[in-house]
Amino acid sequence: MRNRSAGEHINLARNRTHRRTTRLGVAAGLVALSATVLGAAGASATGSAAPQSRQIASSVLGGDHKITLTALRSAEDEYAASVRLQVYERTGGAWKETDRVTVGDVDGWFWYPLTGSGAVCAFSTASTEPAPLTVSLLLTPSLGCSDPAHYLVKEGRVLAA
Repeated sequence: MRNRSAGEHINLARNRTHRRTTRLGVAAGLVALSATVLGAAGASATGSAAPQSRQIASSVLGGDHKITLTALRSAEDEYAASVRLQVYERTGGAWKETDRVTVGDVDGWFWYPLTGSGAVCAFSTASTEPAPLTVSLLLTPSLGCSDPAHYLVKEGRVLAA
C-alpha cells in the first residue's frame, strides 16, 4: 500500500462526498418523481376535485318540498361562481331532488360576495301550487343586488315565471 499525499487525501474525500451527494440527489429525485407519479395517478383515478360549494339559502314548503340555493365556485376562475337552485321532495323520510336550474349565467356571479354576509338580497316563496319563487343576490357590495329572478315551482319542477 502506498502513502498518499495530503492533496490526494483531500481529492479522495471530495470524490466520496460528491458520490454520496450525487446518490442522495438521485434518491431524492426518485422519491419526488414517484410521489408526483403516484399523486397524478391518484388524481386521475379519482377524477378532479369537486368544485367548492356553499349553500346560501334554503326554505321548506309545507314539510314536503325544500328549495335550496347553492353557490358553486368556478373551476376556471377562482373569483367566479354559479348559483344552483334545487327543488327536493320528501319521499320515504328522505329528501329526493326533483329539479335543478342555474340562476343567471354559469360563472356569472362573484364567489366572495355570494358566500359573504348579505349575499341573499331576496329569497321568497309560498306554500301554494304552483309556488312563486323570487331570488335576488348580491352582485358586489358596490353594485348592490341583482334584479329579481322569478320562478314557479309546480309539482316539484322549476318553471320560468
